[in-house]
Amino acid sequence: MAFYLKNPRNIINNLKSKVGLWSLMKQSHSTCCYSSCLNTIHLHRFLPLTTLPQFTNPESISHKKGHFPHFQRFQSTTTEKQIDSVPNDEHNQVLDFPGGKVVFSPEMRFLSESPSVNSQCYRVLDDAGQLISHSNFVPVSEEVAVKMYSNMVTLQTLDTIFYEAQRQGRISFYVTSIGEEAINIASAAALTSDDIVFPQYREPGVLLWRGFTLQEFANQCFGNKADYGKGRQMPIHYGSNKLNYFTVSSTIATQIPHAVGAAYSLKMDKKDACAVTYFGDGGTSEGDFHAAMNFAAVTESPVIFICRNNGWAISTPTSDQFRSDGIAVRGQAYGVRSIRVDGNDALAMYSAVRSARQMAVNEHRPILIEAVTYRVGHHSTSDDSTKYRPAGEIEWWRMARDPVTRFRKWIEINGWWGSEAESQLRSSIRSQLLHAIQIAERAEKPPVNDLFTDVYDNIPSNLREQEKLLKETINRHPKDYPADVPI
Repeated sequence: MAFYLKNPRNIINNLKSKVGLWSLMKQSHSTCCYSSCLNTIHLHRFLPLTTLPQFTNPESISHKKGHFPHFQRFQSTTTEKQIDSVPNDEHNQVLDFPGGKVVFSPEMRFLSESPSVNSQCYRVLDDAGQLISHSNFVPVSEEVAVKMYSNMVTLQTLDTIFYEAQRQGRISFYVTSIGEEAINIASAAALTSDDIVFPQYREPGVLLWRGFTLQEFANQCFGNKADYGKGRQMPIHYGSNKLNYFTVSSTIATQIPHAVGAAYSLKMDKKDACAVTYFGDGGTSEGDFHAAMNFAAVTESPVIFICRNNGWAISTPTSDQFRSDGIAVRGQAYGVRSIRVDGNDALAMYSAVRSARQMAVNEHRPILIEAVTYRVGHHSTSDDSTKYRPAGEIEWWRMARDPVTRFRKWIEINGWWGSEAESQLRSSIRSQLLHAIQIAERAEKPPVNDLFTDVYDNIPSNLREQEKLLKETINRHPKDYPADVPI
C-alpha cells in the first residue's frame, strides 16, 4: 500500500485493471437514446446533466428497452469529449473516479454562485393565444383540446362555488387552483391512467381529468358517508385508488420521496408507467425534495417531478426561499434532466409533460419540470394574500395572464369553440355543481366508530378503550357534538 501512495499513477492504472470497465464506459456514451416522440420538441429545451450536449440523432441509436447497466448512467457526450481533449500531463491529469472522470487543474477556480445566463422558459402560445413562430409542440387533436378547455372551465367553476360554500360556513376549509388550471389539466392530459399520481393539495384537476365526478368532489368536501376517506380528512384532501391518485397529505413535500419509491417499484416490475408528483416552490425548500431528487437520479427511477413555481409559499416569496435561478437548475445539480415551462400555457405544459413521460418510461430516468405560474387565489380560505402582496399584482395576473382565457383564444382561432358552446358549458357545470352540493350536504355523516377503523386489521385494546370513552362523553354532553353524526 505504501508503494501506491508514493505513485498516484499506479493507483489509476490499478483501478482500471481491477474494474475492467474502461472500454465499456467509453462505449456506453453512444448507447443513450432519446424517445422518438421528442422529434416534435427540441431536446435542448431540457436542461442537460452537465453542459449542453451535441445530441445524437435518435434514429441512429438503439438499446434494449429496460436494459440500463450500472456503468451506463446519465453521462454527457460533450463532457466526455472535453475531458478526452485535455492533455493528460503533469498539469492536467484525469482521474477515473467511481463517480465519473475528474480533471485536475493547477488553477484555483470556484464555481460561480449563479449562471451567466438564466434558464429559458419553454412557451408555445403568447398571451393572446397565438402560436409563437417556430414553436415546437406535441400536436393536440380537436377532441383532446376541447376536453382540456372544458375541464379547465370546470375546475375554475368548482373552485369558485366551493370557495363561496366555505365562506357561507357550509364546509370548513378550501384551497383553490385559480391561475394554475393549465398545469392541472394539461399535465393530466399528457399522462396515462396507469401513471401513479402523488399530488399536493392544488391538483384536483388531475382527478377531474381522470373521471372523478363532481358528486365525488362534493362528498369529500362535505365529509359525508359517501366520502372515500369517511370524513376523516380535511376538505380538498382527495384520493382515489381506482384512479391511481394517492390521498392528499397536508404535510409539505412528504409525497415527493413516496413518488420516487413507487417509480422504482414500477421499474423493478417492468411496467410501462411512471410516477408523477406535484409540489409548490415551497416544497423545494424541504429536505424531502432534495433526498427524493438524489434518490431518483441514483436509482434511475421513472418519475416526473412537477413543481408549481407560483412565486409564493403561503406568504413567503421565492426571493426569501432561495438564490438559485428558479427550480430547474436544481435538477441539473442532482443529475436530473430538467426544463422550465410557462405554466400558464396549456399547450406548452402538455407538450413538456408528454415528452417527459416518454423519456421517463422508455429511458428509465427522472425528469424535473418547473412550471412558472402565479397563485391568483389566496393560499387557502385561512389566508388573506393582500396582506403580503399588492392587490394590483394579483389582478394583473388574473386578467392579463389567465391560462383559461389564453387557451380558449387558441381553440377559437382553430374554429373548435364559440360563444354558444361557452355559455352552455358554464351554465351546465354550475347547475351540476349546485345539485351535487345539495346532495352531499343532505347525505348522512359517517358513524363515530369509523374514526377507529382502517388502520389495524384487529383494533388494539387501547383504541377500543378510546372509542368507548368518546361515546360515553358524547352521551353525557350531546349538545357539544354534531347531532347528525351517528354514534
